[in-house]
Amino acid sequence: MKIYIAADHAGFKLKNYLIEKLLAGGYDIEDCGAFDYDPLDDYPDFIIPVAEKVANESNSRGIIIGGSGQGEAMAANRIQGVRAAVYYDGPIEIVKLSRLHNNANILSLGARFLSPEKAIEILNIWLIEEFEGGRHENRINKLDR
Repeated sequence: MKIYIAADHAGFKLKNYLIEKLLAGGYDIEDCGAFDYDPLDDYPDFIIPVAEKVANESNSRGIIIGGSGQGEAMAANRIQGVRAAVYYDGPIEIVKLSRLHNNANILSLGARFLSPEKAIEILNIWLIEEFEGGRHENRINKLDR
């Protein structure tokens, strides 16, 4: 599975940490930016390319990171075929259900609310969780049309 990852300035440090950990775990990662810390950058410049890549590659996932993850998910979800879920702490069940019931193909993380350790724990769960299908399949098809 190919994983595309991007962050704005608020998620820049967490993105680099996650890339290091995911590469060590054997994942195929493509960094889509930001490549330098710039407090004036704009998240759509990095998030939209990730969303487009994930929408066009069925065996891929995306990880997008910002301050809260909210705007990043909104940007990603404008691309047809993307199902971005937001996580910025809370019950782990949220992350599991985003895959089980919603077949989320992008996870948007809120860097201001997650420790690096919690973020990698969540990603490890999200990356292995499978889509349940069944009654959820029709709903996903409606979203993707």
